[in-house]
Amino acid sequence: MTTNADKKADLAGPGVSTYEEVAKILPTDYKPLLSPRETMKALFDVKRYIEDGLARELNLMMIQVPLIVRVDSGVNDMLDRDGSRTPVEFDCGLGLPKPIRASVVQAATKWKRMALRQFDCAPGQGINTDMKAVRKDYFLDHDHSSYVDQWDWEKVITPDQRNLAFLKDTVQRIWKVIKGAQDYAFERYPALDDPRYPRLPDELVFLHAEEILEMYPDLPRKQRETKVIQEHPAVFIYGIGWTLADGYPHEMRAADYDDWVTDTSAETGKDTHGLNGDILVWNPVTKRRHELTSMGVRVTKETLVTQLEMSGQMDYLDQPYHQAILNDEIPLSIGGGIGQSRTYMLLLRKAHLGEVSVTVWPDQLKQVCEERNIVVLE
Repeated sequence: MTTNADKKADLAGPGVSTYEEVAKILPTDYKPLLSPRETMKALFDVKRYIEDGLARELNLMMIQVPLIVRVDSGVNDMLDRDGSRTPVEFDCGLGLPKPIRASVVQAATKWKRMALRQFDCAPGQGINTDMKAVRKDYFLDHDHSSYVDQWDWEKVITPDQRNLAFLKDTVQRIWKVIKGAQDYAFERYPALDDPRYPRLPDELVFLHAEEILEMYPDLPRKQRETKVIQEHPAVFIYGIGWTLADGYPHEMRAADYDDWVTDTSAETGKDTHGLNGDILVWNPVTKRRHELTSMGVRVTKETLVTQLEMSGQMDYLDQPYHQAILNDEIPLSIGGGIGQSRTYMLLLRKAHLGEVSVTVWPDQLKQVCEERNIVVLE
């Protein structure tokens, strides 16, 4: 029986939690469809396809992105609003009277919105980045690592585009690129088109977080998602961050980028809020839920204040990023982060993130992988 404590514990902090559990979920009959060498060739083919596709579908240009930012700028991504995942910080600037306090980015979520102004983007124009980050507070399992790579993108919008219809159209454009990347990869590397692993569906199913709660009221969030994608193998769950009917949000969301408070009841016909969401798919190799992207329409100065009030984080308003929003110095936007290694892992039929990404893994995990014929890159 699910308790309130179970639901609360499921709101933030990704990962499986123990390596005994990881051992249970990794496939026992796994055989990679591509060698490590072939995998790298396919990975960069897919990378180029997706970057070109996002540029075409969303009108984005590739730009440089920071690995480190000033702590006092307020632009680092705090990932959630409970303070459980903090960035790596250090002093830099040899010879300065007062060193610069810097932090390694956890994502470029807020920095991108500032960058839209710097690159003089007009409505309908946007930017994309080859973002690398460090998230030290993750449990390291088969699809979470401390090293994170994303296509972090952002696009200028107009006030009348701050609605679910525009959000859904943007999501469908991204899905078209991901689907096209799978077809492209399978054409170039026929071994990937294995009959054991179904192709991604042509269409996404859109579901509000409140609808999923109605379907599975007694299950914690991740279990609800797993149930849904076993029925619909590709979904976009929207309205993430607002408190649902059971007294909990579907998942914690930071208060200062995605808009999760805007009333969308006029569009849904139900008591719903939020202009953000996640694309989740069923991974036929791992036989588990697989998140590809988190995205959303960004806060206005009004919804920023509301969300910070609800989160008890009004002190953030003094930071330059938040002041820029309050003073209308940066444009309205929509944006998100598409996990690169997560996408490669899915499209190249891999059982572990370490097959497409080089980072550090604990010895316990590497031993389990070796026993399962999983080649983890080092």
